[in-house]
Amino acid sequence: MISDQLADAPRPAVEARHLGKVYVSASGVVPALRDVSLTVEDRSFVSLLGPSGCGKSTFMMIAAGLTPKSSGSVLTGGVDVTGPCIDAGIVFQAPVLLEWRTVLENVLLQAEARHLDKKQAKERALSLIEAAGLTGFESKLPHELSGGMRQRVAICRALLHEPRILMMDEPFGALDALTRDQMGLDLMAMMERLDMSVLFITHSISEAVFLSDKVIVMTPRPGMVDQVIDIDLPRPRHLSTRESPEFSAYTHQIRDLFLARGVLHE
Repeated sequence: MISDQLADAPRPAVEARHLGKVYVSASGVVPALRDVSLTVEDRSFVSLLGPSGCGKSTFMMIAAGLTPKSSGSVLTGGVDVTGPCIDAGIVFQAPVLLEWRTVLENVLLQAEARHLDKKQAKERALSLIEAAGLTGFESKLPHELSGGMRQRVAICRALLHEPRILMMDEPFGALDALTRDQMGLDLMAMMERLDMSVLFITHSISEAVFLSDKVIVMTPRPGMVDQVIDIDLPRPRHLSTRESPEFSAYTHQIRDLFLARGVLHE
């Protein structure tokens, strides 16, 4: 009975054990990640937070199967990552849209690459465009959109094939503060309606706490897991959540950790 229950239990979206990565160049060996062990649970929102150069993006690229590891292991959905992960959606800091394709055509690029059913893909694309607040812009070209709107298109494209996990590398980093706040709210609203996990890369303490179920704090390079902080804030979250004593306590905890490690200096 117990073994049957364990077999039926959902596997973590991402599971890394003693993961390491080194880059070899003409000037020598550069360690990026060292002995990283972490878990992104099924249907959870996990942020990877740390200073520039600590290997956050490298970790995401390895988990997505786009960069080979040097040591250790990483699994998605219980399957060892040995190549590009077909069950992941990826969003980078830059939207990377094709300028000659409309909003709808950019979203459907995912369907063409994966040979999805055209009718079903279009129906899902239109549904995602509506959920992202882009209804009426389906025929617009990227240069006709704001930065936030372009990033919404990139998110829709990443979600088209219904991935198990959405991996996002500083997706709001190039946006202004107001647009960044709105994108965070919109992302949480979309995630409440979709059955998936999120691995979110960020430099922002407040953003990580606001969005996440769990924040994994990384050390400076070579990146290692410093602390794992469970964020016990009720959902749905609102901008007023940031004014709560609980929110402040989490941000202070992480800020004090960075001060203690010398990442921040007063």
